[in-house]
Order: sequence, then structure tokens, then C-alpha cells
Amino acid sequence: MFELMEKMMLTGMGALCLTQKKAEEMVNEMKERFNVSEEEGKAFLDKMRKNFDETQKKLEDMAQAEVQRACERVGVVTMDEFEKLQKKVQLLEKHLKELQK
Repeated sequence: MFELMEKMMLTGMGALCLTQKKAEEMVNEMKERFNVSEEEGKAFLDKMRKNFDETQKKLEDMAQAEVQRACERVGVVTMDEFEKLQKKVQLLEKHLKELQK
């Protein structure tokens, strides 16, 4: 299940990388065809990069949330829950040793 989620996330990120490359190609084409200035091209590319970064962050957040929901469905405990249980066990073992003396 984790492998599937990882593949989905990597596929999405790969698609976004291709989109950024296409945006750069589009800027170059715009400069040639429409006589767009270097500054206008850079401004457009910066806007596209900002959109790319925002989209990438949203995708990462969505993937993380889905992984968390999947873990909850199958009963996987979080690291915090595991550490709390570990501390409780250690405390119980300590009390048990004291009672055995």
C-alpha cells in the first residue's frame, strides 16, 4: 500500500516537473512569436514557478493526509503512540521489579 502511495506521489511530482519544463519552453516560444521582452518572460516564468510550488505543496499535503488515513484504516500506530506505549511498558516493568523485591 505504501509503495502505491509513493508511486502516485512521484508520478504527480514528475508531471509537475514536466509542466515546469513546458512552461520554460512556452516562454521561449512566446519570446520568438510574440516579441515578448526578457522581463515579461521572466515574470511569466516566475508566476508559473510559484504556481508549481503551491501545487506541489498541495499534492504533498494531500498525499500525506491520504497515507495517514490509510494507516488509521489498517490500524498502524503513530510514532508518538508507540513511544507513549513504550514508556508505559517501561514504567510497568519498573513497578513489577519493585514488587518482586
